[in-house]
Amino acid sequence: MNTKPAKVTGIVAIVAGIIFILAGGVTWGLITSNLNEQKITVAEDSPMLPGDDVNGPFSAFAQAQIINTHAENLTGGKTYAELGGDVAAAEEAGDTALAEELQGKRNTMMNASFLRASLFTSVVAYGVAALVVGLGVVLALVGWAFAALARTAPAATSRQASTL
Repeated sequence: MNTKPAKVTGIVAIVAGIIFILAGGVTWGLITSNLNEQKITVAEDSPMLPGDDVNGPFSAFAQAQIINTHAENLTGGKTYAELGGDVAAAEEAGDTALAEELQGKRNTMMNASFLRASLFTSVVAYGVAALVVGLGVVLALVGWAFAALARTAPAATSRQASTL
């Protein structure tokens, strides 16, 4: 029985697994480092992790959620698009003061959306990094199993080989 393909496959899977684990870990570290540099703290009125430094997936998610809550409170629950319609209506009615006030709220909602999107991108990146580490562990285990099977496979006798 030729065990060389199993042995080679095992070694390749182990090496790929180690590379995946390292890549996922480095990615996780880079995301955390970049978030730490921003010195963001989860708002005190957040229902999740109030006062926590934003340096991980859960604190980033919590801050994104409370940013949305604050923006909705400011705009009375209206979205960026809805505020655009209100600005246009105020301008058509000739109420420039109201149009400017609504445009200010619309700009705030736009900035809140950008901040939330950035934080959600971090959350997704953390998820991908964790997935890559998990895949690396699975690949390394599969590689180890292949290599172990290749080492322990009984050598085929000439009689067994001729019957195959």
